[in-house]
Amino acid sequence: MMTPEQMIAAQKSQLEAMFALTGKAVDGLEKMLELNMQTMKTALSESSEAAMAALSVKDMQEFAAMQPNLAQPMAEKMLSYSHHLYEIASGTQAEFAKAIEANAADAQKKMQAMVETVVKNAPAGTETAVAMMKSAMSAANNAYDSVQKASKQAAEVVEANFNTVTNTAMKAAQTTSSRGKRAA
Repeated sequence: MMTPEQMIAAQKSQLEAMFALTGKAVDGLEKMLELNMQTMKTALSESSEAAMAALSVKDMQEFAAMQPNLAQPMAEKMLSYSHHLYEIASGTQAEFAKAIEANAADAQKKMQAMVETVVKNAPAGTETAVAMMKSAMSAANNAYDSVQKASKQAAEVVEANFNTVTNTAMKAAQTTSSRGKRAA
């Protein structure tokens, strides 16, 4: 059905898509590594400052008063880190989804063109087989569209839930910190 040139072009297209996705994966990994390095540097610096502040405390009341001031910023930073990590992961996933969607659309067009070529060149008496092939293509396209819509909806639900959990955790950290300050 396909000429050697068409097969070579299809393979070349698939290789280009694979390398593009690999590049996107490496970019996402690089962003995560940068975030982790920055987080480690900041944590080391802040831990050093907190240790020095703890060593300069003169009594237990001063030490107890210091604790809430350390807890809230740490909770906020952990939530911020989680949020940045989620943004990187979801951005990389979105890039993958876009590339896969484009590749699937291209494959779908090529398959449709092939079906049309088969239909045009089909011998007399094969109308039933052609109709079945068209029906199968239509069903496959509908299934793909349904899966794609469901995936997008699932990603939106996950993002909404992540944002809700993050906001709830931030409020809880602020409440805990406020209680700790009043107790001190």
